Amino acid sequence: MENQAIWRATGGSYPAILGLDMMEYSLSRVEHGGKSDKAVPQAIDYWNKGGIVSFCWHWNAPSPYLKNPWYSGFYTQYTSFNLEKVMNGKDEAGFKLLNQDIDAIAAQLLRLKEAGVPVLWRPLHEASGGWFWWGASGKDAYLKLYHLLFERLTNEYGLNNLIWIWNAQDPEWYPGDDEVDLIGIDIYPGERVYNAQSATFLPLTRIAGERKMIVLSENGCIPDPEEVFRNGTVWGYWCTWGGEFVLSNTKFNKPSERHTEVSMIKKAYSDERVITRADIPDLRRTGEE
Repeated sequence: MENQAIWRATGGSYPAILGLDMMEYSLSRVEHGGKSDKAVPQAIDYWNKGGIVSFCWHWNAPSPYLKNPWYSGFYTQYTSFNLEKVMNGKDEAGFKLLNQDIDAIAAQLLRLKEAGVPVLWRPLHEASGGWFWWGASGKDAYLKLYHLLFERLTNEYGLNNLIWIWNAQDPEWYPGDDEVDLIGIDIYPGERVYNAQSATFLPLTRIAGERKMIVLSENGCIPDPEEVFRNGTVWGYWCTWGGEFVLSNTKFNKPSERHTEVSMIKKAYSDERVITRADIPDLRRTGEE
């Protein structure tokens, strides 16, 4: 529905990137009767239509560690999962369950690999904020988990279709260039705030210099491209969160203007420096000839 709202607002343009979530494939959500398999087929469909897909993972903690409500088990306050104990060998059962979750997500990523779909992969996001359990035990436990996830998905499962986006926010939590392809940050500045967010962008350039592209991996408002390029704050892409950040609650498939006005949506999507889905070359043919 969000894409249809953008299409209507712009007069026929779709976003280059579709943001999706592996959340429902977490084993504890499956065990509790969570939503059916939708995200992976949707990703394959968007890729086949010429788009690019991005996945985050709101990782619901394993069932024995959940508090009510169970479906909020990715938040620190709704789980007793202690990552420090798990990664330090003090909770062997938790470590086993953690790896079973990795296996479950790897199976979905393999489906995407087999379908020829590259994935902008953004796991363990916003970790340094502490509101998600994978960041609540601090930097060291987070980095151990990041390294484990990278090692298993890359070397054990051979998932060479993943473009790894580091999104822990705090530079001290950076796992190193070898395990990061892009640097992302999530910004929700308020309502109808269109500035380039230079004060947030510039510190990220000091993490990896010019070695890594910096992206706005989640945003509430679309930044004004004119200001972005004028200030040299050139985000590799933006990925607006769904729901109220895009959709009107009262008009089906109509854009909400609470966070970004239709005039700014039109301005951004019509800017010749902004790539829409129609502007992307057929990446499926790359390497065939």
